[in-house]
Amino acid sequence: MGTKSVGLRRFQSVTAVGLGMVAGVFAAVAAQRNALDAINRRLERLEEQAGHQQRANLAMQQRQHWELLSKAIDDPQLAEVLDLYEVPVTPAKRRQYLFANALYTNLLCYHRIGNLSLDEFFKHARGIFQNPLMREYWEATRQQRAGLKGTEEAELGRMIDDLLSQLDEADTDEWWVVGSPPTNE
Repeated sequence: MGTKSVGLRRFQSVTAVGLGMVAGVFAAVAAQRNALDAINRRLERLEEQAGHQQRANLAMQQRQHWELLSKAIDDPQLAEVLDLYEVPVTPAKRRQYLFANALYTNLLCYHRIGNLSLDEFFKHARGIFQNPLMREYWEATRQQRAGLKGTEEAELGRMIDDLLSQLDEADTDEWWVVGSPPTNE
């Protein structure tokens, strides 16, 4: 009987040690999981802050862009610095093109900072490009856009090029229904 008792005690000891080890492993895993969750929450906060900073930087850049364009619109001598068009333009036309650039850049910035979805960007572009001067500006700056490869701005420019082709080919005066808004965001 004594042998059974020793064997049983050893079994109970081994079982207790095993259960203790399992409990320790579970505790370690739970602690690691908590640490990983804390790290993930911190990374999400940092990513959110980075997104806010990027939007703030874009807004600041937009403000600076507008200030420069405003100076050029108001001063024909400064506007000559920005005359990069394919064909010679009059000072009055240059001012119109500078303003067209400001309109388009504003639309682009609104999309980039998340105030407009791609679908909304498309619909606003469809509206502003009803104006013949906007279309002239777009054509006059084609070479400048050709240098934008592999960027979001290049993709949006191609989207507008496609839209303008569709508008030119449309056999309807209902411009607001022409073109297919983008399907992916």
